[in-house]
Amino acid sequence: MEKIIDENKQGEALILDKKDGNQRKLFIESYGCAMNFSDSEIVASILSEQGFNTTQTLEEADLVLVNTCSIRDKAEQTVRKRLQQYNAIKRLNPKMKVGVLGCMAERLKTKFLDEEKIVDLVVGPDAYKDLPNLLAEVDEGRDAINVILSKEETYGDISPVRLNSNGVTAFVSITRGCDNMCTFCVVPFTRGRERSRDPQSIIEEVNDLWSKGFKEITLLGQNVDSYLWYGGGLKKDFEKASEFQKATAVNFAKLLELCAKAQPKMRIRFSTSNPQDFTLDVIETMAKYDNICKHIHLPVQSGSNRILKEMNRLHTREEYFELIDNIKRIIPECSISVDLIAGFPTETEEDHQDTLSLMEYVKYNFGYMFTYSERPGTLAGRKMEDDVPEATKKRRLSEIIALERKYSEINTRNHLNKTVEVLIEKASKKSDSQWSGRTSDNTVAVFPKEHYKVGDLVNVLITDCTSATLIGKAIGYSKNN
Repeated sequence: MEKIIDENKQGEALILDKKDGNQRKLFIESYGCAMNFSDSEIVASILSEQGFNTTQTLEEADLVLVNTCSIRDKAEQTVRKRLQQYNAIKRLNPKMKVGVLGCMAERLKTKFLDEEKIVDLVVGPDAYKDLPNLLAEVDEGRDAINVILSKEETYGDISPVRLNSNGVTAFVSITRGCDNMCTFCVVPFTRGRERSRDPQSIIEEVNDLWSKGFKEITLLGQNVDSYLWYGGGLKKDFEKASEFQKATAVNFAKLLELCAKAQPKMRIRFSTSNPQDFTLDVIETMAKYDNICKHIHLPVQSGSNRILKEMNRLHTREEYFELIDNIKRIIPECSISVDLIAGFPTETEEDHQDTLSLMEYVKYNFGYMFTYSERPGTLAGRKMEDDVPEATKKRRLSEIIALERKYSEINTRNHLNKTVEVLIEKASKKSDSQWSGRTSDNTVAVFPKEHYKVGDLVNVLITDCTSATLIGKAIGYSKNN
């Protein structure tokens, strides 16, 4: 998944309602993409059956787990600093065990155990069901590791515990792994080959969330557009499927429709998409159902055809423009966000200008923008010299950010004097007298609380805005409330 949750903030300590009879205490933090936060909910569910309730107090924990990200070096350094803090507390509480989960666990494997000796437990993204056995090893005084990648595991049979939840929005994982070997990305090596989850289990989870009062879900995958269910198995093996399996297969557009029809008042989002796999039928399905939110996160990474080829992005600049044109033609109100990398190896000033001109064409609503960070194990890390000076990377990034902010503000102002539907998620950070929520196109809106409550879908007349936030007044409940 290319979208990155702000890794500058400390990972969130996740909270689980206590289960009667559980005596041990778990403290778990997540860093990186939304998939990691979703995985932590699976881990909490598994460990709740092993006698663990979560705690917000690190010092009292019997088990401390950090779910890690390897997408950029900065993310890994953040986790290493956090592990140092864990171990300072561990010296005061020797019974406390520390484990690393997720992508760093998969990438560094035994390094944490053998070389650095800073953790007791190392568990890769496909091995969470083995946690009970691994914890038994740890309880016996032995280090434990399982970083075996699976070709089948989707955790479709695990009912995730909703951690740190507002009771309104939730993640629903639909795929695991990735087959797109982008040269800058470590995900295929840390999360394995691509496989999809049984659509029936997805619909059951959506229905269960609705019955518990949730109003919005985000379908998650490293690349949701690659979703393909034909009875189980890897996507790459679909060509070997029987004629019946091919005829009854469910692709992403069909899954999106199944979810929309299962709960017509449930808002549905998805992330992340890949231009090379994003098909016209997905856009048409979004247009057909009001409850599918009108926002697409569509990473491009670069606007230069030469750099796209170096990145092994299997689309061109022109094909991306065609996709953007189709989105704007079929869903004019749809917002589009992006991931961009400044300073990929061999990037010239001309390549950079191609990225800026692409941004001028698309006029993104918002984006996630970074300088290139070499990741060990990737093709770019092995074969390409990181030859763009850091000062040049930072200057190019600042130009990208300035242009993104320009169009973000323009797009935000386009909401003025219009009525938009807002799902109330929480109190505004700046004023306890106001609610905060998001529109269908994923723009944040704030308005006076009045008699409304968290979870309500409200029509809001927009009267003012900042560069990225809408300000308005509620004029009544939405027909979808």
